[in-house]
Amino acid sequence: MRALVVKRPRPVAENPLELVELAEPQPAAGELILRVAACAVCRTDLQIATGDLEAHRSPVVPGHQAVGVVAVIGPGVEGWVVGERAGTTWLAGSDGTCGACLDGHENLCRAASFTGWDRDGGFAEYLSIRADVAVRIPPGLADVAAAPLLCGGVIGYRALRLSGIRPGGRLGLYGFGASARLAIQVARHWDCEVHVASRSRRDLDRAVALGAASVGDYDDPPPAALDAAITFAPVGSVVISALRAVDRGGTVVVNAIHLDGIPAFAYDDLWWERSIRSVANVTRADAREFMELASEIGIQAEVEVHELALGNEVLRRIDSGQVAGAAVLLLE
Repeated sequence: MRALVVKRPRPVAENPLELVELAEPQPAAGELILRVAACAVCRTDLQIATGDLEAHRSPVVPGHQAVGVVAVIGPGVEGWVVGERAGTTWLAGSDGTCGACLDGHENLCRAASFTGWDRDGGFAEYLSIRADVAVRIPPGLADVAAAPLLCGGVIGYRALRLSGIRPGGRLGLYGFGASARLAIQVARHWDCEVHVASRSRRDLDRAVALGAASVGDYDDPPPAALDAAITFAPVGSVVISALRAVDRGGTVVVNAIHLDGIPAFAYDDLWWERSIRSVANVTRADAREFMELASEIGIQAEVEVHELALGNEVLRRIDSGQVAGAAVLLLE
């Protein structure tokens, strides 16, 4: 089968993805083999390919937003049949026995594994996946449309839940990339009043088109204090801007793997029971709930489609900020 692998992480200019022929994977007990139709490309894939995230295995097939058809069912798997559509998320598995898992917080499991980092992902014609983390793809979502929802959409949905925002509440979105553009569609479905902050005029125009009630720069105060805010920009100062915009008792959720550091700020900005919390990874429940909701309300991602062989070009486009929404590799 054809696959893109990272053998040696290196800068995007040096083409870190290598197109190779690999043997088709065979399912272990409890696993499914998917014939991949489409796999969206995430900034995390870029970080793995360039070495910004330390390699967990080498070589590795990146890609954690794959949609495909169940081709083979491994021993002991129940509830799946050949021909069903399924998808992958960043979470490839957890131990299921630790306190975090038993409390429904498998995303915090210390033994968790991750797709495209700890085990081969979806930049390939076939992949193996644990059946217990496979996500059913609703019939109303085409493969290319569903793939970008499996990371940015699911993590954005988790951030919304962690923020405590309620239907009709005032929500801030700081940064307006692919994940935020999916989150605003959920928030508007909940009839939230959404304020979007970004330094990109193009992004602010998109936010207005998607129903934002107000827009501005990161340091511009919203028209009214926010009940909650989510920061998507990997910049620590933006977290403080969001914190200053939330009302008493409000929460700022940081939806970023890395920040450049949070600058010192006055305690008054945190006082009155405001809080800052991070969002880390996703759970199976997050994925199931979000994909069902996405199908129900017609959530749409902005998508550009590329052939598998153009993987390095896609990474360069992501690195330079040329991808407006999500890039998807087509494998069929």
